[in-house]
Amino acid sequence: MTQLIAITKIAPSKISGLLHDYLAISKFKVVAMLVLTAWVGLALAPDVGRGIGVQFISLLGIGLLSAAAAVINHVVDSEIDSKMARTRHRPVAKGRLSKSHALSFAAVIGVSGFLMLMIWANTLTAILTLFALVGYAFIYTSFLKRATPQNIVIGGLAGAMPPLLGWVSETGQMAAAPWLLVMIIFTWTPPHFWALAIARKSDYERAKIPMLPVTHGIDFCKTCVVAYSVLLTLVCVLPYLIGMSGIIYLLAATLLNSIFTYKAVKLKLAGNDDTAMDLFRFSIVHLMLLFVALFIDKWFFI
Repeated sequence: MTQLIAITKIAPSKISGLLHDYLAISKFKVVAMLVLTAWVGLALAPDVGRGIGVQFISLLGIGLLSAAAAVINHVVDSEIDSKMARTRHRPVAKGRLSKSHALSFAAVIGVSGFLMLMIWANTLTAILTLFALVGYAFIYTSFLKRATPQNIVIGGLAGAMPPLLGWVSETGQMAAAPWLLVMIIFTWTPPHFWALAIARKSDYERAKIPMLPVTHGIDFCKTCVVAYSVLLTLVCVLPYLIGMSGIIYLLAATLLNSIFTYKAVKLKLAGNDDTAMDLFRFSIVHLMLLFVALFIDKWFFI
């Protein structure tokens, strides 16, 4: 009886720890951002009369497959993660979750997400989301990340897909407009990750990952961050130019990209690890607010 009482007292903390580890390997915050961009893609799509409940399940399916890709990333990168200060405490790298346990979890949420998209969205969305999973979890994580300093540029397409997935889940077909949203995230990804790579250069060197500041030096990487920041500013104007958004979005994009470029130039001219991390953190806020501005502009001012 005493042992039973003891187990009962310990169980809640163990359950809480397990749930925390599941959320960690699912990269919950990253997936939430991806779902936000998918939701905006869905909201900007032509209204075809789908109910809110069906739309929610579609976004949940996209989120579950994205989380499955994140779990596979944790498994494949566990050895690398154990060598880096930023990632050495991750559940799989630390051994709190076994690789087989994590992969079983990935299979469950991945299959669930795929079935949700097949049943409540459409086959095209399910296939495209599965391709994005393969692109990130296998092509990028297993090959590109270890093969070339352009890993982030080439592999960034997989992470840029959610707005298109949200659009296709609503319409069942491709269109040019959502590809502009994909292009925004695709262009945003390199300066976002390179800022982090500059601040964590020693980590990537230790893990033998050919990130740009490791292979070409920090100064060259800073120049690339500035160049991509300028390119991002130009790309972000395209939704306004084609009539996909209005003046509210344009003003928000102009302000956000001005701050982004300022921080990139600051990093180039007098940067250190703190400046790099400042740009990295702002880039997350930048993308979130940019897509929120797209939604607000669409539903309240057009």
